[in-house]
Amino acid sequence: MTTVISDNWQWKQRDPAVALAQDFASGEWLSATVPSNIHLELLNAGKIPDPFKGTKELDVQWVGETDWLYRTRFTAPEVSSAADAVLAFDGLDTYATVLLNGVEILKTDNMFVPYRVRVNQHLKAGENELSILFESAYLKGKEIEEQHEVLGCWNGDASRLYVRKAQYHYGWDWGPVLLTAGPWRQVRLEVYQARVEDVYVHVDVNEALKVSVAVDVAVEHPADGQNVKVELVAPNGDVVHSGLATVADGKAQESLAVESPQLWWPFGYGEQPLYTVKIALVDKDGKEQDSQTKKIGLRRLRLVEESLIDQPGTSFYFEVNNVPIFCGGSNWIPADSFTPRITAQKYRDWLELMIEGNQRMIRVWGGGIYEEDVFYDLCDELGLLVWQDFMFACGKYPAFPEFQESVRKEAEANVKRIRHHASLVIFTGNNEDYQFAESNKLDWDPSDHDGEWEKGTFPARAIYERLLPNVVKQLSPLIPYKPGSPYSAPDTTDQTVGDIHQWNDYHRLGGRFVSEFGMQGYPDIRTVDEWLENPKDRYPQSRVVDHHNKADGFERRIALYMVENFRYSMEIEDFVYGTQLMQAEALSSAYRSWRRDWKGEGKRYCGGALVWQINDCWPVTSWAIVDYNLRPKAAYYVIKRELRPVTVGVTRTKTVTPKDKRTRVFVDEKVTVDVWGNNEGLAPVEVQVKVQAIELVSGKVLSETNEAKNLAANASTELYSFELPKGDQVVVSAQITQNGTVVSRYVNWPEPFKYLSFPSKDDAAVKVEVKGEEVHVSAARPIKGLNISLADDGAEVRFDDNMLDVVPGDVQIIKAPGLNGRKVAARWLGDRE
Repeated sequence: MTTVISDNWQWKQRDPAVALAQDFASGEWLSATVPSNIHLELLNAGKIPDPFKGTKELDVQWVGETDWLYRTRFTAPEVSSAADAVLAFDGLDTYATVLLNGVEILKTDNMFVPYRVRVNQHLKAGENELSILFESAYLKGKEIEEQHEVLGCWNGDASRLYVRKAQYHYGWDWGPVLLTAGPWRQVRLEVYQARVEDVYVHVDVNEALKVSVAVDVAVEHPADGQNVKVELVAPNGDVVHSGLATVADGKAQESLAVESPQLWWPFGYGEQPLYTVKIALVDKDGKEQDSQTKKIGLRRLRLVEESLIDQPGTSFYFEVNNVPIFCGGSNWIPADSFTPRITAQKYRDWLELMIEGNQRMIRVWGGGIYEEDVFYDLCDELGLLVWQDFMFACGKYPAFPEFQESVRKEAEANVKRIRHHASLVIFTGNNEDYQFAESNKLDWDPSDHDGEWEKGTFPARAIYERLLPNVVKQLSPLIPYKPGSPYSAPDTTDQTVGDIHQWNDYHRLGGRFVSEFGMQGYPDIRTVDEWLENPKDRYPQSRVVDHHNKADGFERRIALYMVENFRYSMEIEDFVYGTQLMQAEALSSAYRSWRRDWKGEGKRYCGGALVWQINDCWPVTSWAIVDYNLRPKAAYYVIKRELRPVTVGVTRTKTVTPKDKRTRVFVDEKVTVDVWGNNEGLAPVEVQVKVQAIELVSGKVLSETNEAKNLAANASTELYSFELPKGDQVVVSAQITQNGTVVSRYVNWPEPFKYLSFPSKDDAAVKVEVKGEEVHVSAARPIKGLNISLADDGAEVRFDDNMLDVVPGDVQIIKAPGLNGRKVAARWLGDRE
């Protein structure tokens, strides 16, 4: 019998002047909702201002340096002497002392470890009181730091390195400092005589795509004559297999072959059928004692690292069901500073937004949390591949025995919890800790595989290269593991092996797999307005606006990027538009160039690119391509276009040749244009490719080709290389058409944009027509970055495309479900000059 303990919870601030027992028995208690954290309770009670508004984050810092109490009363049944009564805590944040009926039963030090406590001797039939003291994680971390040493990190206070808590709570270069506490996941009372303790579903798909499944079951307190019934149920509900496995020494196993398997595929390559594994512990009479179910997908997975043709190093890409997959996608951070308020629907909204954006991989970043079960369930359902970091980020972590033991429990619990998911394709030990080691010249000799790392200046190697890989090998051997992200020895900036975080000039630089890259951009103007509390702060340089950008120096850096590329004003709407266009241009060029490097067998020079980041944990100017309120920025739309199944790309190269070896004046200038196409399909396709050179000022077409071309299967194909006609600021428009429909467009412009003579509103002849739930856009001259928004303050509508480049003769249609003929506003680069 299981009872979820979610009712009758109360909370209060700890009074350090009185004894704990007295504090629990007195004072003002307020109603709580569990799962919970203390900031949510304080907000609901009106005790603190909203830290997401203005600079109110600064006003609530005291919360993280305060101890807090929670308590509840619950009813328990009579428990027989043959049964166990267990209190299960799926997540306590972080330093908790738990009392049952006044008796201490548990002390915790790890937010990521689920705890189970046998409470038979302390539980009473009838009413019981459960009380929890949560001590300040910040102050506890400082205390531990004083006992050891001050370590080093990027982002947040260095004491975080000693605390097994979501690291982003200490503040990051995109997030606030909000140090939470509380029962952040479910609390339960379980009463049983025997139970299914663990289920490992081992899916083996061989090269011929033949499927076998082994189900390993661990049983707690098995009785004589008990067996485990194992059923495999097909997606349509048919029972594929039903068997009875004998329990011996608390273990049972059932193996089966799956005839005519329905394979699970990543988004874009096929369907995502999910089988159900039903496990039932039954007694000798066949009566069910306990049960578990798992949803699984049948798929073959490989991380391919093999030598390449014409380039040094090795590939780094994922292969599913023998098909190489280019993984365009995003990094994921927790979607709120207060994770208990992320609903299942909010998770669905976020992940469906990725699918709508043609993204197929999501990386769960190592400074957040091991995500909720619903997150991984949805990734299975939608076909999103999951790259899973362990929860270490940007620092020199300790590795003393007690710390490693806590990490071991954390790793085992979370690997067991998520290992059955078809979407899971890799574990990595940390985020950027090897880069931190390199930057700070810590001990790191990649050739030393068995050193006493704990005694050196980079002790956490013992965790990343010994503890974690051993846990993965033991508990989930079919999932690849890498010590970190990025990781390539001996240099994490090596572009020829492993994965790379490319924060340099990624227009030109790449890597075998780019697991991080990004550019900042302001959120939607509506989101900006929501964090502002005073109209006088509504300008880009205000203290409040600066407060909502946590990256050191980015006020200056954004201004530098803007002044190098655009003519712009400091009106807030113009600034938001300009930074979003800038972000979009940077990210689209990166995806375009790296996808070009997916050139087929032996030439898969780049296996994927994951933008930093898809989401935000609060309303902020950051690298996110969708803001905290799920409002897509311009970058979301351009990435969506670059990750379509068939795309076209264009680049221009200027060469200057002196007429003789001495002159600096008499030179020949030539601009060469290259055009290529990408086809992620598994068969070649014939397409129509139209390329035009268009004079910007007049809209005159200087040259045009329109030919049928073949695009190779699952690769990029070089299509054209030609010299650009001379003219007044010439743009190149490329389109790919299939079966009479334009499936990809790209317009290449001379840069920087600030030098170009863009058409004004008077001479661009832009035509924007609303036709029901569609917006039709055309222009008489080339225009850059046309953005459509609602012209009224009514209900929000999501456009399926935006921030368009439009050339003469090409009508583009934006779909907007729910628009229903409402007026829209349009703007483009240069329209206000």
